Amino acid sequence: MGEWFRCFLLTWRFCYFRCSIMAFRPLTARAPAVLLREAKPLKAILGHAQRLAHLQRLLESQLQPAARAHCHVAKWREGELSLVVTDGHWATRLRYQQKRLQRQLQLFEEFANLTRIKFSVRPPIVQPGAVGHTMDLSSDAAATIQSTADGISDPGLRAALERLAAHAKDKA
Repeated sequence: MGEWFRCFLLTWRFCYFRCSIMAFRPLTARAPAVLLREAKPLKAILGHAQRLAHLQRLLESQLQPAARAHCHVAKWREGELSLVVTDGHWATRLRYQQKRLQRQLQLFEEFANLTRIKFSVRPPIVQPGAVGHTMDLSSDAAATIQSTADGISDPGLRAALERLAAHAKDKA
């Protein structure tokens, strides 16, 4: 291939890609609320979430105040209401009240064809805390440890006690 043709191809590629890149115009950004209302998949998800929130409010109106924070609607399909409960204690309490709860919920139009309530235990996800031991030493305790360290002849033990006494001094 000749040098002239190679230069022509490089120039053509450069112009072609540059023009196509320059011609690209990004779509204008739309507000998230508009996307949720107009995009079909998002609209369906939002509608489902709103239905579950409405069912949750109806359920909470029939639960004891103490149980409301521990019981959530997971699914409503074909007459079966699936509830997620935070622990076995609340699941047991709600199972004992299942017939009463079912009768009360059937009075609502949304739960008119309710035939079964299913309870599932799903403990809440707990974020792991700080790993390690935290020490809270009062200044009196630090003074006692320091006076004990002053009377120790073993240098290793003495240094360890002084480090321990220093924990309270750092916080003060």
